[in-house]
Order: sequence, then C-alpha cells, then structure tokens
Amino acid sequence: MGNIAEIYVKRLEENIAVHEKGRKLASDVEKGANAIVACLKKGGKILLFGNGGSAADAQHIAAELLGKFKMERKALPAIALTTNSSVMTAIANDYGYEKIFSRQVEGLAKKGDVVIGISTSGNSESVVLGLKKAKEMGAFCIGMSGERKAKIDEVSDICLKVPSTDTARIQEMHIFIGHVICELAEKETA
Repeated sequence: MGNIAEIYVKRLEENIAVHEKGRKLASDVEKGANAIVACLKKGGKILLFGNGGSAADAQHIAAELLGKFKMERKALPAIALTTNSSVMTAIANDYGYEKIFSRQVEGLAKKGDVVIGISTSGNSESVVLGLKKAKEMGAFCIGMSGERKAKIDEVSDICLKVPSTDTARIQEMHIFIGHVICELAEKETA
C-alpha cells in the first residue's frame, strides 16, 4: 500500500508544479473570461467541444455555465457539442469524424459567440476544424491545449497552453481554468 501513497504524492507534486508554472496564463485566462462575459451580455452563447477526456471537460464547463457554479443566477447559454450521439454519429458517417464539430458550429454558431475547443495535443483535427469554422463565422475562438506548438494555435484568438506535455496534468489544468472562467462569468453576469 505504501507504493500507492508514493505515486499519489508524486502526481500531486507534478500537478502543483504545473499549476505554479500556469501563473503565466493569468492574463490570457482573463482575456478569455472577458470575451465570454461580453458575449453573454450581448445575448450570445458559448459552444464547447473536445474529444475523450476533453469532451468530458467541455460538458463539465457547459454544465457549470448553464446550471450554476457557485451562486444562484440566471442560466448562461452554453452548449457542449459532444453530447448528442445522433448528431455526432450522423455527421461522422456522412462527412467523416473530423467534421463532427465544424458541422455543428456551422449550424449553431453566430458572429459574436464564443467557441472553446479543447485538445491536450492541440492537433486534434476535429477540434482544429471546429475552431477554424467558428473563426470563419466571426466567433471568438478560445483554444485550450498543452505547451507544444500545435495546429490549434493558428485557429484560436487566444490559446490557453498549459505548461506541460503530460495529458493528465494538462486535463487537470484545463478543468481548473474552466472553473475560474465560470466563476468570473457568473460574477460579471449576475
């Protein structure tokens, strides 16, 4: 059992180190949160997507905005494009998996909305194409990825690049950033 405790402490220390290095993201997180607040105040919506664990993060953040995070307030319009299996499988079947988000963005986004694409590698083709389509439509694009230079950088107005190459540590920081954004959006739109 001692081995489990050692692994736990080692992973905790890795997480803390990433969060410490992540201080450099504060300005970009603030810019992203401000874009979200401005969008919501103008009657826009937030669209989020990612694959695998990033899909779960997109759903989690959307739920915090639509439901509530820390305070009672009106529901904030947020949609995770990862939840409708009929839509996703139809698009994947008819257009290819890489189009599962771009096709939904085309149908749901409008100029002034905020679109958040989450990819730990920053190179997930479906996420990159979704953000690219959003940008073409005049949405504000926020990418969330790891520290490596990636395709997501080119299609994001702001890319929140977690200072790590470890998928688990990147995902942990993504949900932390999502919570901070939710808290700020909630306070500013109440």
